[in-house]
Amino acid sequence: MGGFAYEIPVGRRRLRCGYTTGVCAAAAARGAAELLLTGRLPALVRVETPAGIPVEVEPLEGAAGPGWAACSIRKDGGDDPDATHGTLIRARVERTEAPGTVIDGGAGVGRVTRPGLDQPVGAAAINRVPRQMIAGQVQAALAAAGASGGLRVEISAPEGEALARKTFNPRLGIVGGISILGTSGIVRPMSEAALVDSLRLEQDMHFAAGVRDLLVTPGNYGETFARETLGLSLDHSCTCSNYVGEAIDHAAGLGFRSLLLVGHIGKLCKVAAGVMNTHSRVADGRRETLAAHTALCGGDRETVEAVFQAVTTDDAVDCLDRAGLRGPVMASLARALDRRLKERAGEDLAIGAVFFSNRLGVLGRTPDAEALAARHPAAARETRKEGRL
Repeated sequence: MGGFAYEIPVGRRRLRCGYTTGVCAAAAARGAAELLLTGRLPALVRVETPAGIPVEVEPLEGAAGPGWAACSIRKDGGDDPDATHGTLIRARVERTEAPGTVIDGGAGVGRVTRPGLDQPVGAAAINRVPRQMIAGQVQAALAAAGASGGLRVEISAPEGEALARKTFNPRLGIVGGISILGTSGIVRPMSEAALVDSLRLEQDMHFAAGVRDLLVTPGNYGETFARETLGLSLDHSCTCSNYVGEAIDHAAGLGFRSLLLVGHIGKLCKVAAGVMNTHSRVADGRRETLAAHTALCGGDRETVEAVFQAVTTDDAVDCLDRAGLRGPVMASLARALDRRLKERAGEDLAIGAVFFSNRLGVLGRTPDAEALAARHPAAARETRKEGRL
């Protein structure tokens, strides 16, 4: 534990990052594959994460039998660890005649029972990026051993079923265990005070450099969407995590001229309801907010109920599409968001927002968003995708 030494400056401190359950699963799969193919459990496994930061971990509990091998990796959440910190993620690997990699979940890994999540109903709750990392690792092991055929990988978590009760998985319709997650592979420390300090420091540095128009995103999804879909420059941007209100307050206090917020609908629909700290432990009024706006736009009882019962915001929008209400409801939500943002920003900070879904693209924007986006031109705006402003 604690072997991963990558640190980031957060406010006045340096905090140690950790690695995701997805990295653990990929590393465990590589260790088990090497044990199966060579008869030796490697002392260390190296995983190149999507964030570009390599993680080296020690495989534990190596075991093998006729046609199979297994090992485990201990999860390291770094500073401010989450519920899965310290748990074991295990991979069992078997040879198959057909080429390719088959990935499934075993004991302690949840199963998807409701539509609208990263994986289809019935699949193990092992998200897309971890699946890619697992497949890449075992295919590399096959190539290194000069072996043919394919491999079947089963990921399990001995403590997963108990740990899942501390997560939102039961509410999301993921039953029987934890999810194997991680888009970047790296767990960044989530201390509230440290994150707010970091946010303020980013803004201070931009302001001192003469920047007066700020682009703010909650995190990786917003940054990627702003850059790749909206075609905006991130040169004058900062991340606010869940602390939207803190970001607005500090920007207004410093004297920025404008702030454009780009975020997922799951976060910004909370802001439209006046929730300025969007962490799920603080408030999760997404379905209530969307259902209220559906009713305001003339949705019948059946549609309002369907929106209220939706597992994800994407599911809720699908309900609106079936009722022909997406446009009016998203416009109503944008008006509410505009009011809340302007109330918080005051008269001297021009503010606007764009909210989106990774699957559906731009869903709404406040009236000033397009003009504010023009203040963040990218060098190669022709690379925009559909959903541009």
